[in-house]
Amino acid sequence: MKLTIYKADAFAEKAFEGNPAAVVPLQEWLPNSLMQQIAMENNLSETAFFVPTESGFHIRWFTPKAEVKLCGHATLATAHVLFNHLGFTGNEISFDSLSGVLKVTRENGLIILDFPALTATKTEIPVAVAKAFHFAPKACFKGRDDYMLIFENEQDILSLQPDFQQLVNAQTRGVICTSKSEKYDFVSRFFAPAVGVNEDPVTGSAHTMLIPFWAEKLDKTEMMAKQVSARGGILHCKLAGDRVKIGGKAVTFLTGEITV
Repeated sequence: MKLTIYKADAFAEKAFEGNPAAVVPLQEWLPNSLMQQIAMENNLSETAFFVPTESGFHIRWFTPKAEVKLCGHATLATAHVLFNHLGFTGNEISFDSLSGVLKVTRENGLIILDFPALTATKTEIPVAVAKAFHFAPKACFKGRDDYMLIFENEQDILSLQPDFQQLVNAQTRGVICTSKSEKYDFVSRFFAPAVGVNEDPVTGSAHTMLIPFWAEKLDKTEMMAKQVSARGGILHCKLAGDRVKIGGKAVTFLTGEITV
């Protein structure tokens, strides 16, 4: 069986920036084990698969190790492929997913993700998470899937060198590290070795928790954020009630065919 595959850099304005994702269009679902093997072979933080439905598309996301409930950058990459390679002519795409219905639009040169906002509850930092970092955060919060650590400033975020084995033991999808920024409204990094991604270059799903948190702290609903990984990426952020809008660009790096 031959399948078309695309690789696109999401939250990027040119190749080698942002977060690369693989996108595999399907007409019907493959066995879960095969999709997981394809994601493992791609060895990217996410591979997105989608099938057409009556109302739009159903999308699923796989890391090299597991299926996840939500992925922002691979959804943006999938929308980019639909808009630019598969002839989708509208300005809004509806994706059904494990996180409900997700709307994606294109506006003023950006692809805008409309995702559910996630609340974060202040908590004590778990021992395994605390041991993973060489200095303590100001505060720790727990969301649906991830912990979020608040640090003093951007230099703290840039200097983090976590012990990934400790994070594997932390029984969480990942850990978001964030602070205010002088150039941007806030910066972040995201570590998820438990699902096969030591550091994710740009993480749309993490911003479903980051945006409500920083909107309250900064008393503003529209913000510019940067994920300060080695590749880096800019995210246009907006809090809209119980939803967040996350905007960015994408570029196609590869179009090919896989045989399974």
